[in-house]
Amino acid sequence: MSNTTKSLVVASAVAAALSAAATTPVAAQSKEKCYGVSLAGQNDCAAGPGTTCAGTSVTDYQGNAWTLVDAGSCEGMELPAMADGTARKGSLKALTRDVPA
Repeated sequence: MSNTTKSLVVASAVAAALSAAATTPVAAQSKEKCYGVSLAGQNDCAAGPGTTCAGTSVTDYQGNAWTLVDAGSCEGMELPAMADGTARKGSLKALTRDVPA
């Protein structure tokens, strides 16, 4: 392998590594915690007192359990209405709605 070829291989590897490192923070910033939108057992974290973390919600749309969603999409998500017909929406803050007794 010639020195030119070796240099191109090394330069390509460095460029790929830098490209991957540069996109990771952007991807992380494009998500936000959205409370009250996950189905039972499918939350990413925080499901209230006495729970551990991911997958510990016990109620669909549990207000104190969050899931990562695309930034800006949380509060506009269409969710099934509550039993009394009231609209159910996601929130950027924990809710008291649909929290198990």
